[in-house]
Amino acid sequence: MTETTAPRGGVRLRGATKTYGAGETTVAALQDVDLDVEPGEMVVVLGPSGSGKTTLLNVIGGIEAADGGDIRVAGTDLTGRSPKDLVAFRRDRVGFVFQFFNLVPTLTARENVEVMVELTGRGERRRVPELLDAVGLTERMDHFPAQLSGGQQQRVSLARSLASDPDLLLADEPTGALDQTTGQSVLKLLQDTNEQGRGVLMVTHNASIASMAHRVVTMRDGSVESVVQNATQADAVSVSW
Repeated sequence: MTETTAPRGGVRLRGATKTYGAGETTVAALQDVDLDVEPGEMVVVLGPSGSGKTTLLNVIGGIEAADGGDIRVAGTDLTGRSPKDLVAFRRDRVGFVFQFFNLVPTLTARENVEVMVELTGRGERRRVPELLDAVGLTERMDHFPAQLSGGQQQRVSLARSLASDPDLLLADEPTGALDQTTGQSVLKLLQDTNEQGRGVLMVTHNASIASMAHRVVTMRDGSVESVVQNATQADAVSVSW
């Protein structure tokens, strides 16, 4: 993963809101959130459980529609879009990496990545071995998920997310289920992906991961508490767990 392209995947939120429930059970998951992610930037979002981190990621990724506010992601205005429009946006513009790998157990590593190309109609099937090689799985690409370690499965998930050549990569606790050594290798792959020019927005509870980001956003109670520029962004991933 060394090829560099023009920066991609900017995000602009103004007054983004999202609530769940009604009446006395209403929960304000996002409260008038303003956020900018520059094209090609890596941003880490920190905050305690229930602070709105995952909801923020879901709104930016078009998994959920915001209740209000102006939402623009990777050159697309998501404000007031229909569910059908959001499906097309997710297919064409963003890639997702989650804590749990969500691989199809009856498909090999290669087939799990190929299916993304087939479903989205983007990317090239012939590049799948190249993507798996980039995440260090050349010798394991014909193995099924049950034959792979947790770290190897997460690397398949990352290759799958890149198969459609997204502008923006969204990662929700991507190392949460991994040991320290494997987690560091996955973080290095995310850093390599960012250095290619893609925007990366990563939600985590691990404050030490902030060292690899251009900026660090801290959330609390559905609001952005702080945004800090990282003047000493690490050249290589070195994270304490």
